[in-house]
Amino acid sequence: MSDIKSVNPKQAWSALESDSSAVLLDVRDRIEYAYVGHPQGAINIPWKELPDWKPNPHFIDQVRQRIPQRDTPVFLLCRSGQRSLDAAKSLASEGYLKVINIEEGFEGALDANQHRGTLSGWRFHGLPWEQS
Repeated sequence: MSDIKSVNPKQAWSALESDSSAVLLDVRDRIEYAYVGHPQGAINIPWKELPDWKPNPHFIDQVRQRIPQRDTPVFLLCRSGQRSLDAAKSLASEGYLKVINIEEGFEGALDANQHRGTLSGWRFHGLPWEQS
C-alpha cells in the first residue's frame, strides 16, 4: 500500500493546476456535492451515501471506470477531510499509487458557533467552486 499524503486546499489546487493528469475526486454524497457546492472540475464518486451513510459498495469499481490508470495523481476531498482519508486508504489498498487527501475538505472545521466555512476549507480559501 502506498503512503497517503495530505495537503491543504491551496497546495492541492496548485498541484492540480500544474499537473494536467491529476484528478480531483470529491467523495461527498451527491446531495452535498450539488447543493453545498464543489470544486470546479471535480469528479463526484461518493464514499458514503444517504440515508444510512454506509460505504458505497461500488466505490472502487466506479473509480476504476473514471480513473483507470493507477499511477494517476488522485486528490480526494470531502466535507472536512475524514471521509476522503478513508477513501484514500481504500484506493491505496487497491493499488493506486498517488493518493492525496485534501485536509480541511470543502467546508472545513466547525467554528465556535458550529458553522463550517469560517475557519478553513476549499471555499474559505477562495478556490474555484460552483453549485449545481
